[in-house]
Amino acid sequence: MKNILPLIFVTLFAFQIGTAQSRLSTHSKKAAALYYDADNFRVRGQYVQAIDLLEQAIAKDKNFHEAYFRLGVIYKAKGELSKAESLLLKVIDLNKGNNAASYFELGELYLKQSNYNEAIDYINKYLAYNPRNQARIDEATKIKSNAQYAIDNASVAAEFNPRPLSDTINAFPMQYFPVLSVDQKSIIYTRRLGTTMQHDEDLVISTKNEKGQWGIPESISDNINSQNNEGTCTLSADGRTLIFTSCAGRPGYGSCDLYISTKTGEVWSTPENMGPNVNSMAWDSQPSLSADGRRLFFISNRSGGVGSRDIWVSTKNDNNVWSKPVNLGRGINTVGDEVSPFIHPNNKTLYYATNGLPGFGGFDIYYSNQNGSEWSTPKNLGAPINDGKDQVSLFITADGEKGYYSNEDNSSKERKGIIYEFTMPQSQRVEFKTSFVYGNVKDERTLVPLKAKIELYDLRLDQRISLVGSDSITGEYLMVLTEGSEYALYIEKEGYLFQSNTFSYQLGENPMPVRKDILLSPLKKGATTKLNNLFFETDKYELEDKSKTELEKVISFLRANSNIVIQISGHTDNVGSDAYNQVLSEKRAKSVYSYLINKGINPVQVDFIGFGSTEPVAPNDSEENRQLNRRIEFKIVNIE
Repeated sequence: MKNILPLIFVTLFAFQIGTAQSRLSTHSKKAAALYYDADNFRVRGQYVQAIDLLEQAIAKDKNFHEAYFRLGVIYKAKGELSKAESLLLKVIDLNKGNNAASYFELGELYLKQSNYNEAIDYINKYLAYNPRNQARIDEATKIKSNAQYAIDNASVAAEFNPRPLSDTINAFPMQYFPVLSVDQKSIIYTRRLGTTMQHDEDLVISTKNEKGQWGIPESISDNINSQNNEGTCTLSADGRTLIFTSCAGRPGYGSCDLYISTKTGEVWSTPENMGPNVNSMAWDSQPSLSADGRRLFFISNRSGGVGSRDIWVSTKNDNNVWSKPVNLGRGINTVGDEVSPFIHPNNKTLYYATNGLPGFGGFDIYYSNQNGSEWSTPKNLGAPINDGKDQVSLFITADGEKGYYSNEDNSSKERKGIIYEFTMPQSQRVEFKTSFVYGNVKDERTLVPLKAKIELYDLRLDQRISLVGSDSITGEYLMVLTEGSEYALYIEKEGYLFQSNTFSYQLGENPMPVRKDILLSPLKKGATTKLNNLFFETDKYELEDKSKTELEKVISFLRANSNIVIQISGHTDNVGSDAYNQVLSEKRAKSVYSYLINKGINPVQVDFIGFGSTEPVAPNDSEENRQLNRRIEFKIVNIE
């Protein structure tokens, strides 16, 4: 996997030459003049002009080893490693003096080529000169350490067969930082109309057709794209919140800021700066949103971090206000640079790249799983996804089966950045897979779409793990489910009776996405809803602990609507005698009633009744239907 978007890291390289510039090996004054002129272009990153002048210098003196050296280092910086290698070896062949600088450059070059034994060999040759530059010694030691790490871990390499996406997607000189919707039917990425920083960047979107082919990419929105550059972006799981980077032309706080846009119906809002709670006077970029759009991970070089560029996270509260960012700390961040965080839709697994941990060379991709408030020790994603070059971006699909990245192709002058897709090796797939539930929320009587609050709770933890809203125009919603627990889904809107749904997604399961259209009943006498997340053992009436989430929702509803009187009704299937079922249904309804009263609900606001098996909602001809009949309902009997 090659270097992804090196334009993010515009670094001026420094190199040492064994012979001082005032004592060049050439006796040609013209060659020396060309050499010095080339340096003026080289330090400004104007490599085309520098290369031309150095080649002219070599034409004047075929043995001018300093010119070969400088030319080799330029090609190495450009990523043209084969050319750089031959030039640096030529220097060693010509120069009978101190070749420490060439040995260092070749050691680093061979690391980038994943030629790890050669990297160690040449770094050892460099160190044998007993150099005095401590910074360069530290870098040489790191190159050697990474090469040894790669050798030690080469045996665990997995199958890796990246494939470029079609020319429909890769239609521009550069395209990079792809993100996909949860259903994998849309891809959004940054396209650049040329290969330099001066060319325009915009966000484009492509959608798959019925045959699974990507359509022609289009501007994501005229409200978002502008004459300025729109860079790295992230998308919430429901596809209705977009955050991107802009570094010039918009009101901002620092060199690069994060901007947010929301989608209502088919229209994206005019982007807004995320404000001083998120942005700083420093460089803020490379955002990644959690699936519900309420946690934002990003990179910043602001003060207070562990290293130069760190991962920070901001959280949106129930009033849609973003918090001051918190540094993820030394468990994740290092004294080096962290870049390109990606929080998987499971909201547990964080992928990111760093050059501050042992790896295969340069930036490697690592991942860490969150357990409560703690992050696990970062783990290298391993070969062959990581290699000697820089890996600085990765997108993993919600099901964990595919990955996407962009790769700089230095063999082409016309097209540099190409987006690739690959099948994630089985051994490296995300630990917690996801599925999703989606649908529309509408008024039960009028079928008018509703903007409703939708919450997802982990029943085992009695903890809310996600919060989204349905679209005010279409009523559409999407909520990600992560394997490993039982979930309660609550849909609420003021003036309506809430609904609950239940989903079990255990480890090892692979459920298909679920469509669940919601019809909310306006608050009126006779309105009824089933309490789907109340649990009893077979033939027992004591509430299980995981029923607490649902019961607290009922309490919250009753406190918010103190003018409403409800009836809790118990129902059973037809297994057993009528008398037994009647008693069991009454005891279960009373258990719910007693819980509410013990929690401070006024007894005049709630009553209970048991109906036994007399009011089935399905024929009792299968276990699935009998389960539907075993239920607790919540009915409005009066509104005062």
